[in-house]
Formats: sequence, C-alpha cells, structure tokens
Amino acid sequence: MNIRNNDPDQRWMKEAVAEAEKAEDKGEVPIGAVIVKDNKVIGRGHNLRESVQLATSHAEMTAIQGACEAVGSWRLVDCTLYVTLEPCPMCAGAIVQSRIERVVYGAADPKAGCCGTLMNLTDEPRFNHQAYVTSGIMEETCSNLLTSFFRKLRERKKRNKAEFMEEKKG
Repeated sequence: MNIRNNDPDQRWMKEAVAEAEKAEDKGEVPIGAVIVKDNKVIGRGHNLRESVQLATSHAEMTAIQGACEAVGSWRLVDCTLYVTLEPCPMCAGAIVQSRIERVVYGAADPKAGCCGTLMNLTDEPRFNHQAYVTSGIMEETCSNLLTSFFRKLRERKKRNKAEFMEEKKG
C-alpha cells in the first residue's frame, strides 16, 4: 500500500523536521517524528539513542509512547505517523503493533528501511494489521538534514584525528 506525494502532509512533515532539528542540536542523528490524530499532534519524538544510550530511543518509538499516553491506549487507531526517515524493522514493528493507520516518511533508508525499501513490514498480509505508506514527502529536506549531519561528523572526526597526530608529533 504505497501512495506518493500528498501536499497536505507537508504541514505535519514540517513538524517532524522540527523534531529532527532538536535531535541534531543534541548531537543526535537528525530524525524526527510526530503522530497526528484528528488534525492534532498527539505524540512527538526525536532520536535520542546516543543521549540515553538506549537502542529503542528512536524518534518513532518516543512519538508512539507519547501518543499512547495521550489517547490512554496502546491502540493508535485513526492516527498517522510522520517521520523524516523511513522506519527501521523495530519501528515498523511498533507501527503494526500499535495499529497506526498510516505512515508518511521523507527520506528512504537503503540500509534499514522497512516501509518499502528493503521490505515492507507495514504491509505484511500475515500480520493482523497493515498501515498505508506515503513516501517522499519533503524528501530533499529530510535527506539534506542527514547528509549534512554525517558530513559534519566526518569532518569533525578527521579534524580530531589530525589534531591528535599533531600532538603525538609534538
């Protein structure tokens, strides 16, 4: 179930991008997510894996937790998840388990994407729930956030290595 580019989705993807920027400000990989129900954000999150040293601290997982608390249920019926990067297997599993109706993502993830790129766990007919997927919303913006972050990270590592080598010489 893959649908492409729907202009009204840009409003909520901008909210997800704002969350990704919060992650980047903390030195985290800039991935952000929001969950919308009845035209209102009920859950939001950004990547916190490095900050809290917890493998499950992905943007989607944090947003799902917040949304469940907001509705008072583990079932997120009639909700849409907006996320800047295609969900990984863990997050796709949580999407199915929480019964999110629709997933909208910006950039595809060729290394771990499980909403259509490597596989589509959200459209697996053997599960008792499937989610509709819309991909490529604000794709360039979302991709550029990640590309820029990793470029800066590589430059910083290179600079640190050069400084270390200079100290070693001296």
